[in-house]
Amino acid sequence: MLKVPDHQVAGHRGDGGKLGPLVDDSGRFYKPLQSDHRGDTELAFYESFYSNTEIPGHIRKFFPAFHGTKTIEASDGSGPQPHLVLEDLVAGRTNPSVMDIKTGSRTWYPEASEEYIQKCLEKDRNSTSVSLGFRISGLRVYQNSEAGFWQPEKKVVYSFNADGVRSALRKFVSSNLSLGPNVDPDGLYASKVYCHRGGILAQLLQLKEWFEVQTNYHFYSCSLIILYDRESALDGRAHPKVKLVDFAHVMDGHGVIDHNFLGGLCSVIKFIRDIVDEDNECAKCEVNLGLKENGFYKSSTEPELDHEAC
Repeated sequence: MLKVPDHQVAGHRGDGGKLGPLVDDSGRFYKPLQSDHRGDTELAFYESFYSNTEIPGHIRKFFPAFHGTKTIEASDGSGPQPHLVLEDLVAGRTNPSVMDIKTGSRTWYPEASEEYIQKCLEKDRNSTSVSLGFRISGLRVYQNSEAGFWQPEKKVVYSFNADGVRSALRKFVSSNLSLGPNVDPDGLYASKVYCHRGGILAQLLQLKEWFEVQTNYHFYSCSLIILYDRESALDGRAHPKVKLVDFAHVMDGHGVIDHNFLGGLCSVIKFIRDIVDEDNECAKCEVNLGLKENGFYKSSTEPELDHEAC
């Protein structure tokens, strides 16, 4: 049984007779293989990435598992179409909170047409992509069984400035969103989601270490997905995860570091670190867990570790 993903926060949705991704009950995500060069590029990336023995195992976990391609009935009713078969990132999670962060100040790729470049430039300049090196494309935060999810409209998210981004990252880990927009977000789950050993910050730092040396790929218009389980966070196990998605514009790195993506990633880390530094519980965690070493946060290869102190 295929259905439209419930927790998609950005990109084209496959409802209302439109073409978009589908998911099944076995934990697989079916992304339409675009008929132009974008589909070929994304498929070629997955095949290259998962056959590249130089990619460290602890880095592979940041990318969706790839299960090849399959022809299935398209969501828009246009008939059978080829789809990428990928890992459903939220499979097994009941009410995940999800954020999509398009990373890099430049979202257009070098070989793009002038028309496409101008289209991307307009979006990049009118959002925080140019000023911050990233922009939030969408987010969905679970509140409680009565209030459901908080999900701001796409045009509201697109209009975020630096303060709006900072507020959204704090709201993403807050428990009091249902009290209204005039209440300051409490950031209650920041220690469980962001600063926990194996949390979002530690995972982003692992990615940063790899992007500081990898020269195989340049990731244009790629997104960071960050997610966690709020209900589990109440019991101390938020299961935070970081994943990279959308590789239709990945280019050969030609032996050069991807400074565009790396710069955006560093900016995301800074914004989250600022929230961590403001949080008293996070300060307690870094003392008890030794998360800081010479002024920097250490990463962990075990993202599921839990400690009572945090």
